[in-house]
Amino acid sequence: MSAISRYGHSTNLIGIATSYMASPLFNDNPQALRIAGTREAAAGLFDKLAQQPDLAACGQVFQDYMCVVFGFEAEQRLGVDKQGRRRFRSSYLRLIQDWGLDSNNAQGAVFKGWVESRFGLFPNFHKQPLDSFRGKNWLVYIEEKMNSRYHNNCIFMQLDLLYEYCQWVIARFQIPAARHKTLYRGVNTLDDCSLVADEDKTQKLVRFNSLVSFTDRRSIASEFGAYILQVQVPVVKLIFFNELLPHHALHGEAEYLAIGGDYRVKVQR
Repeated sequence: MSAISRYGHSTNLIGIATSYMASPLFNDNPQALRIAGTREAAAGLFDKLAQQPDLAACGQVFQDYMCVVFGFEAEQRLGVDKQGRRRFRSSYLRLIQDWGLDSNNAQGAVFKGWVESRFGLFPNFHKQPLDSFRGKNWLVYIEEKMNSRYHNNCIFMQLDLLYEYCQWVIARFQIPAARHKTLYRGVNTLDDCSLVADEDKTQKLVRFNSLVSFTDRRSIASEFGAYILQVQVPVVKLIFFNELLPHHALHGEAEYLAIGGDYRVKVQR
């Protein structure tokens, strides 16, 4: 296949077709998504979370669990190998932080690779448009998403737990919403969007990247472009939002990370 025209591949870990999950039909009528085996493998964590009284306590339990299981104590973040060399240990928190700085760096490729692996959704942009499996741009993405520096600490497993924790929080506390959340994204021109259908001047069908950042504050979105895209994002597609964790690097941006695909978009100026 010379052009990347499909949503993704037929293999995923969520039990429904990628083409349906990434479609406006799913967005209009979302259903719960689960990454196979994740909650079962961490049953103790979710049992402990169920005992907590509020979101703040749950966030602390989750971060403490991740710290212990994946070795995020300050003295362990940079381990030392047998030759005395310092060894980088990848972390979901560091990945979120680096995504916020630049979604097209190697860490961004790892994050997009996780979405591709778990949800079956191909990215359509990484540094450059990804329009061919044979092109140099696709090879750059493959090389960066497989960089061993970011796969030395079960990073995909960390992200599996982050997603499942996010969905557990939404179901338990109805935060940030019970079904859909109105979110915004700023773009400089509509050429920055991959338009699937142009219904009229303000209503579009846009194919977002496999992983996409939004904000719930229109004022913040306006700082990133002259056009503001307003989207109804089903909460089952959220991977991360501002209130999810007590300690992270994206508090100032009010940022949401969501699974991409085709969305109905209202264009504002």
